Amino acid sequence: MAVVSKKIPAPDKVQIKTALLSVSDKTGIVELARALADLGVKLLSTGGTHKAIAAAGIAVTDVSEVTGFPEIMDGRVKTLHPMVHGGFLAIRDDEEHVAAMKAHGIEGIDLAVINLYPFEEVRAAGGDYPTTVENIDIGGPAMIRASAKNHAYVVTLTDPADYPELLESLKADAGQTAYSFRQRMAAKAFARTAAYDAMISNWFAEALAIDTPRHRVIGGVLKEEMRYGENPHQKAAFYVTGENRPGVATATLLQGKQLSYNNINDTDAAFELVAEFPPEKGPAVAIIKHANPCGVAVAPTLVEAYRRALACDSTSAFGGIIAVNSLLDAETAEEIVKLFTEVIIAPEVTEEAQAIIAAKKNLRLLTTGALPDPRIPGLTAKTVSGGLLVQTRDNGMVEDLDLKVVTKRAPTEQEWLDMKFAFKVAKHVKSNAVIYVKDGQTAGIGAGQMSRVDSARIAAIKAEDAAKANGWATPLTHGSSVASEAFYPFADGLLAAIAAGATAVIQPGGSMRDQEVIDAADEHNVAMVFTGMRHFRH
Repeated sequence: MAVVSKKIPAPDKVQIKTALLSVSDKTGIVELARALADLGVKLLSTGGTHKAIAAAGIAVTDVSEVTGFPEIMDGRVKTLHPMVHGGFLAIRDDEEHVAAMKAHGIEGIDLAVINLYPFEEVRAAGGDYPTTVENIDIGGPAMIRASAKNHAYVVTLTDPADYPELLESLKADAGQTAYSFRQRMAAKAFARTAAYDAMISNWFAEALAIDTPRHRVIGGVLKEEMRYGENPHQKAAFYVTGENRPGVATATLLQGKQLSYNNINDTDAAFELVAEFPPEKGPAVAIIKHANPCGVAVAPTLVEAYRRALACDSTSAFGGIIAVNSLLDAETAEEIVKLFTEVIIAPEVTEEAQAIIAAKKNLRLLTTGALPDPRIPGLTAKTVSGGLLVQTRDNGMVEDLDLKVVTKRAPTEQEWLDMKFAFKVAKHVKSNAVIYVKDGQTAGIGAGQMSRVDSARIAAIKAEDAAKANGWATPLTHGSSVASEAFYPFADGLLAAIAAGATAVIQPGGSMRDQEVIDAADEHNVAMVFTGMRHFRH
């Protein structure tokens, strides 16, 4: 049954007389305490926060003196007390509440400055189970929620970034705060505890291998507001979830203007793709446009890998995103800046390369410190009307699969290498996807078509265009290996690839007409391998 409001109007201005400060992140807390004390505000505090304020010579009362009860159980129990929560929750203009305060000696608390145990940081650092559980804050969220609920009379601050605005308000308005400010801080406070609880619940689901918890919440912290979303009429912002995964969300922007919504989406796609190629097996480069690769290659040197990736489709690469799997050197940087590029993302960059890229002021350069591990699943989410689709990240690796040769002819050694390469790329191409690879270089990429035959033909056309642009006698699809991210339902898609010059095929298999497709491959002396795993990407 819902609680009925007494509908007592909230006052516009509230005088800050008493404040409770209890923070894990002590950034700016001593300076805030001193400024509040100078304004005549009585300070209450707990534990380490009390020690820090007192050590600075600022008058502060320990909460235990208010509650008449000491901190116990290693500080687990200290603020969960009626003297604290009554001070937060009392409606100052309700006669019954005021009478209860007088009867029990409860003093009103007008300002709550609270932030929480560093659960996110402990989890991201890989803390063990007991340590992670110990960093679940209980009293902090309780105080935040209590004070924020009563924002008609109480200000709740959960972020040190809001301290200056509070002090400006108090100094400009004789120690008072406006209702609109208290409302905004309350909204921020509830969002903070919601994101905190979401992180905790998701960690439990992960730790206990609960794949489909009854309630699934995905929380994030605002990293930056964006000018707009996919299109100028859409509003957007970038939130980070705290996942301990190197990538665009955790990268350092070394130069260039703010990334757009589309930049972030494409940069993530590029870096996740290039991470499929471990640097110990050689340099790799992926060039992305509109979340699809337009060229991917490996080579003995990074600059050669870049040239080979670019050669696949230099037209589409214009204004694209470039991801590399290893240290970005000066020679590669020299080549990259010859083409208009939106973003470069790399694990590391040399000083010489950074200096070269600096000449292009609008070119964004990101470093991550490491590559994401493609075998670690994590979660991905997509909204639909009235719902949220959540799944684990596609962490299938072709190296881990039981690959089966299903044709009379087995692949050559080079065809094996190229087929595996092509299947890795197919995992990151919008379905329907068909990818031709020759000698560790994409020859043609067909993405996002309703028909697999069309994807094969488009990729072949792209290869023909690349041959003309690079002055090659024949397209690289001649003698190539081709990958399909899902099974061929008919032989027509395979025949289109064979017509383009493919000599080996890798695909999941599993169609009712598999034998028809195998027979067509045998008829053309084409080697075919089944993976048993598909990589739909929508």
